Amino acid sequence: MQLVGKLIIKSKDKIIKFLSEESTGRISSIDKEGFPQIIPMNFVFLDNSVYMHSHIRGEKIENIKRNSKVGFEVDRNLEFLPSYFSDPDDASLADTLYISVVIKGEAILVEKKKEKVLALNGLMKKYQPEGRYTPMREDMDVLDATAVIKVTPKEMNGKYKIGQNMSKEEKIELATKILDKNSKTAKDTVEIMGFVMEDDKLVMKEDVEW
Repeated sequence: MQLVGKLIIKSKDKIIKFLSEESTGRISSIDKEGFPQIIPMNFVFLDNSVYMHSHIRGEKIENIKRNSKVGFEVDRNLEFLPSYFSDPDDASLADTLYISVVIKGEAILVEKKKEKVLALNGLMKKYQPEGRYTPMREDMDVLDATAVIKVTPKEMNGKYKIGQNMSKEEKIELATKILDKNSKTAKDTVEIMGFVMEDDKLVMKEDVEW
């Protein structure tokens, strides 16, 4: 199998879990001059759709009214792999471990207050899980001053690179090098790769395939 095929996330559950864990997504719409406009947004994935909140006026709102076709992207840069992990001189061997999801879909501005409340409360639950706020209700005036954007995916594709193309021995060697480099993301990265530390020793708990 070619590496490209091995990079594809086959599990929809894994994609949804990844989307639930990430805090920033990027919506791409087409402006009045035909250029793509990309904006980072808070978002929540609910009922197989992406929801975002916005001011009721703005360029992205006008873009969506004019052309409902949008893109949406979320990514996580797990770990930069310096070239010297593979060769002392060859800079072309530098690489990155990552996870990403790209959506092509149709965007609408939600009109029904019941759905607006669902989306806004979903956003609050995601970003403020400790609570300490009054949940949104359909009778609140703030709903009229808040736009909710809903993106329904027509295509949703995920890619990841966590050493799944490597043999077990190669993965252990890579994970050891990542831990030795001791970046702030190193421990999280090797855990995503399927490793745990037991008695100060790196142990592969599972050969992760998404």
